[in-house]
Amino acid sequence: MAVEPDTRQEAGDRPGAAEHAPSSILGNPYLLLALASLFWSGNHIVGRAISGEVPPIGLSTVRWLVPALLLWPFARPHLKRDWPLMRAHGGIMLWLGFTGGALFSALQYVGLQYTTAVNVSVLNSLVPVLILAAGAMIFGDRVRRAQVAGIAISLAGVLVVIAKGSLDTFLTLSFNWADLLIVFNMATFAIYAACLRLRPPIHWLSFMFALSVMSTAMSLPFALWEAAAGATFRPTVLTAVALGYVAIFPSVFAFAAWNRGVEVIGAGRAGPFLHLIPIFTAVLSITLLGEPLFAFHLIGFGTILLGVWLAASGGPRVASGPGRLR
Repeated sequence: MAVEPDTRQEAGDRPGAAEHAPSSILGNPYLLLALASLFWSGNHIVGRAISGEVPPIGLSTVRWLVPALLLWPFARPHLKRDWPLMRAHGGIMLWLGFTGGALFSALQYVGLQYTTAVNVSVLNSLVPVLILAAGAMIFGDRVRRAQVAGIAISLAGVLVVIAKGSLDTFLTLSFNWADLLIVFNMATFAIYAACLRLRPPIHWLSFMFALSVMSTAMSLPFALWEAAAGATFRPTVLTAVALGYVAIFPSVFAFAAWNRGVEVIGAGRAGPFLHLIPIFTAVLSITLLGEPLFAFHLIGFGTILLGVWLAASGGPRVASGPGRLR
């Protein structure tokens, strides 16, 4: 998934935004945002399906290496112009590459080795509220009472999922450690998303290429250590298909679709499409992986969604950066 939330200026606040929206089917922003959520859902399914077949950190490294190679010819003209800004903001670029790229991706695949794709997708719904909390703690963003209530309700939903709906499990704290790891990972991505306001106003291809390169460079040493410890890729058709999928669809296609959708209709209206991820993942998990869907998944997701809605409706719409990515 995972994904890259953008809370920059709304499309409705930019003069002429609606006039530039394409009319073709593939240019429909709502369809593009739905496709982005579907591709990120598929990432959860693939990561779960090949657990034990592919080393998680190695998978994360390949996920970023291939997009870097694919994006290079397209990003190259923009990099020449954007390089001075990227170099001047080298610290924040490295931080974003570490939190949103290397660390988040690796921990996601590690967690999928030991918990279900449905669990990961449900816990993914906590991200909007965690972004709100990260913004308040790091940048002093104002948080209203309704938003605090939303955070508390969403956390209750998370506890329902990681405790598997069992009061006994909750009281004995015998949670699945992988579920807790996923919650930590969602918090990591929330920090990344909150810090996106500090990125330089560069072309989105320059940013995505730099993110891919930095994530690859940071993950590679750990992937080599993983391989030296005996965790290797199994040369099967499933492995090849999985590597091709995670390197193209949840990375290149999903980000391109998401960025275009946000550009046309704005981040605020695009945000709710993130909640399609648990729905898509649940359907795909049941049909493709045979994973069971329990009542506590539905209760947890519903509670998280209620908290997210309450938190989102309790605060004003605020731009979060110096300028939209071009």
